Amino acid sequence: MAVQFFSADARVPALPKTKLKSFINELFIQEGKILEELGYIFCSDEYLLKINQQFLQHDYYTDIITFDISERKRSVKGEIYISVDRVKDNARQLGETAFNEFLRVIFHGALHLSGYMDKTKSQQKMMRDKEDYYLSKFHR
Repeated sequence: MAVQFFSADARVPALPKTKLKSFINELFIQEGKILEELGYIFCSDEYLLKINQQFLQHDYYTDIITFDISERKRSVKGEIYISVDRVKDNARQLGETAFNEFLRVIFHGALHLSGYMDKTKSQQKMMRDKEDYYLSKFHR
């Protein structure tokens, strides 16, 4: 499969990787994209902070950073870095399970690679609606 999961952090909850890989491929098909290669890397706050500083010149913690390295317009090739610390912290603050919050962030990164942004209020609403849609679809 074109989707791979890597973990530098043992605190990632057990994810149904086979189901997720297939579902992510279907997400891209539904969004009109062709999945070539996608790596999800689960890491610590400190690791992701260094990436944020080095590549984006941002000096703050974040839950996810998505790198689009696609070479063709409709194709998807990328790397998605996810902070286990931030996702677990966000889940606690939102009263959500860590499992669902990890799914949301996983789909969030895929949606970025599908062309969705989240800088403005309307973009954030569209992104949240899409995340909710795919979360609901995944749990069916």
